Amino acid sequence: MYEQNYLAGHLRSGSAGRENSRFARLYDNGSEISFAEFFHEAERIAAVLQEAGVGPGDRVAVQAEKSITALALYVGTILAGAVFLPLNTAYTPAEIAYFLNDATPAVFVCDPQRLETLAPIAEKAGIAQILTLDADGQGTLTDRQPAQSSFTAVPRDADDLAAILYTSGTTGRSKGAMLTHRNLASNAEVLRDYWQFTADDVLIHALPIFHVHGLFVAVNTLLIAGASMIFMRGFDAQNIISSMPNATVLMGVPTFYVRLLGQNKLADAARSMRLFVSGSAPLLAATHQQWQSVTGHAILERYGMTETGMNTSNPYSGERRAGTVGFPLPGTEVIITDPQTGEWLPQGETGSIEIRGPNVFKGYWQMPEKTAEELRDNGFFISGDLGFYDGAGYLNIVGRCKDLIITGGYNVYPKEVELLIDELPGVNESAVIGVPHPDFGEAVVAVVVPRSETELMAEDIISALGGVLARYKQPKQVFIVDALPRNTMGKVQKNVLREQFSTVNRPPA
Repeated sequence: MYEQNYLAGHLRSGSAGRENSRFARLYDNGSEISFAEFFHEAERIAAVLQEAGVGPGDRVAVQAEKSITALALYVGTILAGAVFLPLNTAYTPAEIAYFLNDATPAVFVCDPQRLETLAPIAEKAGIAQILTLDADGQGTLTDRQPAQSSFTAVPRDADDLAAILYTSGTTGRSKGAMLTHRNLASNAEVLRDYWQFTADDVLIHALPIFHVHGLFVAVNTLLIAGASMIFMRGFDAQNIISSMPNATVLMGVPTFYVRLLGQNKLADAARSMRLFVSGSAPLLAATHQQWQSVTGHAILERYGMTETGMNTSNPYSGERRAGTVGFPLPGTEVIITDPQTGEWLPQGETGSIEIRGPNVFKGYWQMPEKTAEELRDNGFFISGDLGFYDGAGYLNIVGRCKDLIITGGYNVYPKEVELLIDELPGVNESAVIGVPHPDFGEAVVAVVVPRSETELMAEDIISALGGVLARYKQPKQVFIVDALPRNTMGKVQKNVLREQFSTVNRPPA
């Protein structure tokens, strides 16, 4: 029944013969859901979507709170042969309007509390069917489910679309990355094997499910491995600590690990765990080292993108090197090229990171010109990230191409400056940006967050860097702030910083 649908067949394969085993335990109330119960709900949802007019290739847009039913909606969309379009729960009505008009979904699912605001927007976008789903898994989506759960999966091939995920749009119009059945299935299979997931694993799931990390990396990998999870509505340090004795894996963003380090019972709780994975934003080397000192575990940092899923990973067995994202995953090629010429660069040289493999997306929805700009004819995707391979072959990310600072004709890689600032006494974290300068084109500016107990002076930072950085790399100005702006996945929003500090007084020469 599932095999004719490429991705659904793969997702169901991990629990074959173990349908009555536990798939998820809800942290809030301790109730459990078996694989059979989960897939039966997905089948009922697929029937609802089909009844609502959803056909093969149609988009199903979803802005709903995290719940097991929302996960079943994802799988049900795949079973119905449609394309899943998850939307950040923080998006405003104006942002939702853009996505709905761009993707033209057949069905829009939203929280019932937002229905009054979003229904007119959806109707204006020409969406005939609007369904609701709340944080408890209730709404018209569940009200319409038939009692009979049998559903024949709509046939879908490996190259058919399975999902569209919009990029954050921090530098302009958001782009819809088109992900195929093969993209998602192949990446999950590789992660299962590389991170050694088995049916005995229990993941603590505290990530959002509108993003690659929490949805595809976590859930797809679990399903293909036949593993289970402790399902949480969101991050709560004490809840995670209390769950560790009954779990084996935690996937998180750097903020998770920073906050967990503040918990007194961490060392004891972490003893039963086998793997801690971090991604979606850079993990400070200091956090990596402190975590290992406290727990005895080395956090596994990896590198992925909306357009590609996971590309590289520090090894499961072997040195997990702080400040790096490890090696290319099996079947994925990751190369460094000259940003201007596209020529391959040798080990040690910094350049543009390009990726090729079965995980690389099909292109951007309704944007053939943008697709042509970023997907080469030879299959390599120009990631927009800058990096280099060190002497041991570990990939190091130094920033985004758009974050590269060109001052007086010289290239400055922000990561190099940030690492030095972060090592200074009293510094919690930093972000280095380029701001307009009439003489140099751009000037290097550092935005620094001090440790809570420290009184940090901008002059001290500038002075400390004077003897270790070439003059053109040294910040012309340093601003001390309480916190850096971040998106929902913990990434520092340098575009916000550039806007905030672009009108400061002309930096001195």
